[in-house]
Amino acid sequence: MTTEAKAVPAAPIATTPTGEQFVYTIYIRTTPEKLFEALTQPEFTAAYWGGITHDTTWQPGSPWSLKLPDGRIADSGEIVEYDPPRRLVLAWRHQLSPDLNAEGVSRCAIDLEPFGDSVKLTVVHSIDKRESRFLQAVSTGWPAILSGLKSLLETGEPIGFPKSQPKAK
Repeated sequence: MTTEAKAVPAAPIATTPTGEQFVYTIYIRTTPEKLFEALTQPEFTAAYWGGITHDTTWQPGSPWSLKLPDGRIADSGEIVEYDPPRRLVLAWRHQLSPDLNAEGVSRCAIDLEPFGDSVKLTVVHSIDKRESRFLQAVSTGWPAILSGLKSLLETGEPIGFPKSQPKAK
């Protein structure tokens, strides 16, 4: 008998007048400066995002991409806003799946607000398309990624993505 990890359920996606949006909020016990650094610096992102890093200069209008550990580009776009340690906005297009790429460019806004001894981090990922398969994908990805980020900053260890468990004897 094997016990396998169950797929992460998709978080709710809201319909907007022009398409859809996914909103996710998490509270992380850290400072806005440390959280913004963890969101943008490769040594941090690789630790909680399965080896994936950003490739950009972080200047508004500059190209941006997410690089897999093997060098392939998973997603790309450009920096729309960069306001450390408060806000980051990306134009985002998936590159690996032709179906998801065909949906076009999405927008990912990440906002940080001090909240007592923590930071409220809100991700709003939106696309001008109804029934977006890309938004369905990010609605399972963002909660896992941000949980890993929270764990890394609060405990020093990121949580990993679920893996199959060894066979029971």
